[in-house]
Amino acid sequence: MSCKKAQGFLENSTWQVDDRTDASRERRGEKEALALAKSVDRVVVARGKKVVAFDMKRDPPSDDVLLGHLLGPSGNLRAPTFRKGNTLVVGFSEEAYRQVLA
Repeated sequence: MSCKKAQGFLENSTWQVDDRTDASRERRGEKEALALAKSVDRVVVARGKKVVAFDMKRDPPSDDVLLGHLLGPSGNLRAPTFRKGNTLVVGFSEEAYRQVLA
């Protein structure tokens, strides 16, 4: 459901993202999710109404904490996921999207 909300949000805006992952078609496990998160300066994770941000350069979380936020019940990277500049966004929160994309 959050993928459809994210898709609709992005289609109805003029904002562009650098890289989008369709987790239903492209599976990324622990190793790939960690590599993706460690390639950016900031990771923003939305789960329901809760949004958590990690500063990957100044105060990176442990791999276990990061994976707890990045992976879904299937053990793969949660969807939707996109990268904008040096920020990775996982999950959907309209507020988080607006802050990252503005």
